[in-house]
Amino acid sequence: MKKPPVDPWLGYWTTKVGWAEAGTILVRGYRAEELIRALTFAEAAYLVIRGELPTRAQAQALDAVLRSGLDQAFISSAVPPARFAASAAPEAPAAAIAAGVIAFGSVTGSPRECAEMLASVHQTRRRDRLSLAEAARLTVESAAKGKRRIPGLGHPVHKRIEPRAAALREIALELGVWRERARLFDAIARAAARRFGRPLPANLAGVIAAVLLEIGFEPLEMVGLGVLSYLPALIAHTTEEIREGHPLRIIPPELGARYAGPPERPLPARRAKGRAAGA
Repeated sequence: MKKPPVDPWLGYWTTKVGWAEAGTILVRGYRAEELIRALTFAEAAYLVIRGELPTRAQAQALDAVLRSGLDQAFISSAVPPARFAASAAPEAPAAAIAAGVIAFGSVTGSPRECAEMLASVHQTRRRDRLSLAEAARLTVESAAKGKRRIPGLGHPVHKRIEPRAAALREIALELGVWRERARLFDAIARAAARRFGRPLPANLAGVIAAVLLEIGFEPLEMVGLGVLSYLPALIAHTTEEIREGHPLRIIPPELGARYAGPPERPLPARRAKGRAAGA
């Protein structure tokens, strides 16, 4: 008796996150309606991303992270592209919000790079049995030698203290989740200040990275969580621009737009003649 042919598409799409069929929606194995009734947004987000329910401290720390991306208006690299897109296409607010999201990256607000640094240095520290201070010093010296920016440190406006970052760190300390990798981040900030002779305050992306590492998230997951924390601001700026802004915003010369190319020049004669003949 012949075996039935194997379906080549069987298992092509497989997920551990959730499933839906008539009358039933499962999220990480739990019924969706039970989660809606019983969990906070932070608890539900933790479950969806990490696959298991958080402890109380983990949930409270994640809730603080998601509250921390309060608006900084045009200091944020995400707001101008969102507002430009909203002014050009007011009928498409989702596209404008997405334009702001695209502006997140290694220089502009993603916690991922700092988290990867902390995880790597933490592993090296344990392997080589280094003190916090020694591991921090070596990290800063390596960055200085390679002329690399230290992720998570410094801010274009807040030169001594970033208030959102300081508040989030304080909450993490109160919850008992500012542990070894987070303390390593503190040590790196102190070593950087000594090395460069000026304070380099922890920025929000850096503190978010330290907190999320300590409550169980991986660096890759932090990209989206950084975006999620700032989404309310992007929604607010997008809708404000559509209601109150200028259609098709530009950057006028008065705001610094300028041309730095060659002066006006004629097209070479052979090109001009060729164009005329073709016409």
